[in-house]
Amino acid sequence: MNYGIIAAGKGERLTSEGISLPKPLVAPAGEPLIRRLIRIMSMPGGEAAMTRLGVIVREPEIAGSVREACASLGIDAPLDLTVKATADSMLSFAEVTGRFKGDFIVTTVDTVFEQSEMIRLAEAFAARTDADGYMGVSEYADDEKPLWVSTDADGYITAFTDRRRDDSRYVSAGVYCLPQTALECLAQCRAAGITRMRHFQRALLDKGLRLRAWPMGKVVDVDHAADIDAARQIIESDNDHHQHGRD
Repeated sequence: MNYGIIAAGKGERLTSEGISLPKPLVAPAGEPLIRRLIRIMSMPGGEAAMTRLGVIVREPEIAGSVREACASLGIDAPLDLTVKATADSMLSFAEVTGRFKGDFIVTTVDTVFEQSEMIRLAEAFAARTDADGYMGVSEYADDEKPLWVSTDADGYITAFTDRRRDDSRYVSAGVYCLPQTALECLAQCRAAGITRMRHFQRALLDKGLRLRAWPMGKVVDVDHAADIDAARQIIESDNDHHQHGRD
């Protein structure tokens, strides 16, 4: 499985609120966000096991942290590491997926969830027979401008909307599990001047891709200083759960 991490944002809101570290190096529970995400992505097995990792970062110092994390975690999958300031999230997504062949899972570095949720999602996506792609979703809407996800009775996505509707139980968690054919749609969106990921997701539905919503429990986006504590609570609870599971 191809995995990708978008970590090229400026993190301006965190900086304005007194957080001096670049966002990928923020460590809500002692482990930098970028390292935690790489570690979690290395955990699924079978067809979901990591075969390539694409990462885009803005600062060279974070590139060093990515390489160190891969080395210390024993990851031997090829690493496509890009150091680049991009104008928008669509360009970052394109950079990360540029060398992917086959199915892929991409998320942003500031998306925090329980590790078991990603493992279940990745392994289900790899073994799927019921959809073209899966989109991670959550019932917990902490984003300032959430992307609401409408679904039918079977969990298939019928719309992505800026406002909540009667059939909008979830919001997007920003975890994209897609087939390689989705990259054709991405290229068309870029050629049309589309720059927002939510418009890309709508385009996927317009192209006829069958997408299933995959609930991932509570998901936090680390955009503000207060989000760091919310992320810490998720991570510490997750760590406690796995520690007790081993005892």
